[in-house]
Amino acid sequence: MKLSLALLAATAATSSAFTVGPQAFNVASRAPSSSSALHASRAADKIASRSQWAEARGYTADAADASASVAGLLTNDDGLEYVKLVHPDTGATSEVYLFGGVVTSYIDGEGTEFIAVRPDAKMDGSKPISGGLSHCWPQFGPGEIQQHGFARNVAWTVKSMTDTSVELEMAPSDYTKEMWDKEFLCTFTVTLEDDQLTTKMNVDNKGEESFDFQAALHSYFTVSALDNLEIAGSFEGKEFLNKLAGDGGEMQTEERSVLTIGEEYDRVYTGVNDPVLKDKGTGKSLSILNTAGWEDTVLWNPYGDEGMGYNNFVCVESVKFDSVSLDGGASWTGDMALKPAALEE
Repeated sequence: MKLSLALLAATAATSSAFTVGPQAFNVASRAPSSSSALHASRAADKIASRSQWAEARGYTADAADASASVAGLLTNDDGLEYVKLVHPDTGATSEVYLFGGVVTSYIDGEGTEFIAVRPDAKMDGSKPISGGLSHCWPQFGPGEIQQHGFARNVAWTVKSMTDTSVELEMAPSDYTKEMWDKEFLCTFTVTLEDDQLTTKMNVDNKGEESFDFQAALHSYFTVSALDNLEIAGSFEGKEFLNKLAGDGGEMQTEERSVLTIGEEYDRVYTGVNDPVLKDKGTGKSLSILNTAGWEDTVLWNPYGDEGMGYNNFVCVESVKFDSVSLDGGASWTGDMALKPAALEE
C-alpha cells in the first residue's frame, strides 16, 4: 500500500479531497470589553454556536439546549451515537461520533467552534460523516482498497470514557477483512483539557506478519473568512506536491513563511507538521500540535466555489504520508492536539 509523492502526482486527478456542500460556517464573535457585557456576550455566543452546531448535525433546537452541558453517550435525531465531552471548569465541549470515530466539534470555553462539518453531511450512518477530524486509514487517497480506507465508515466501540475523555476502538470485521485481511487493533483517544483538545491514534499489529499502512486525520477547520486567515508554520523552503499544477500535479518549493489562500488548494507538504491557523475575524489562533507520528500536512480548499462554501473552512490535515511498515506485535502512535489562543496584537 506504499504510495510515493511521485505516484500521488500521477493519480492526483482522482484523489481529490472530500466534496464540500453549501456552507455558511459561523464563528463566535469577539466579546465586548466590559466584564458584564463580556459574560453576556460569551453566553450568547455559546448558545448561538451550539445551535449552529446542532443544525449542521441534524438536531432540533430543543435537543441542542437539553444536551448543551450534558456529558456522556448520547444519540442524535438520526439514531447515531456520539460521546459528548464537557470540561467542568472551562465549559469547553467536544463531540465524538462512534460511526467513523470522528470528532465533529470542539468549542472552547469562550464559545468558538473550531471544527467544521458539511451542512449536507449524512448523520445517519448511510455514508462517512463529511467533515470533522475524519480518519483516513489504512490508506490515504486512492490505492489498493477504497478511497481513504475504511476507518471513517465503520462503527468504533467505546473502550472507556469519562466526562472529559473517551477511548474508541476499531478491530477487524468481516467488512474490513474483505478488503484488507490484517490483524490490527486501532484505538483513538480524545481528551478535553482545560486549554486544548488532544487526540491519540494507536495502531497495533496483533498478528505475526508485518503490514503496511498510511494514516491521516482529514481535518476541516472553521474560519471566519479566507481573507482573515493566515497559516503559519515551517513551510518556507519545503518541497510540496501541488496536485493542481501541470498535467496531474508537480513538485514545487514553498517560498513563503506564512500562507494565505487566494486560489484553489490541494497541496501535500512533506516534512511540515507544525501549522498554526490565525484568524483575524475571531481574534484567535489554533495551533495544530503534531507531536508524534504525524509528519506531513495536506492543505485543501476549493477556492471560488460558492456551492462548496469555500470561504468559511480550510482543510489542514495531519498525515503520515509514507507508508508505515509495522512488524508483528509492534505499534504506531499519532499524537495531535488543537490548542486555541488569542491572537497577539
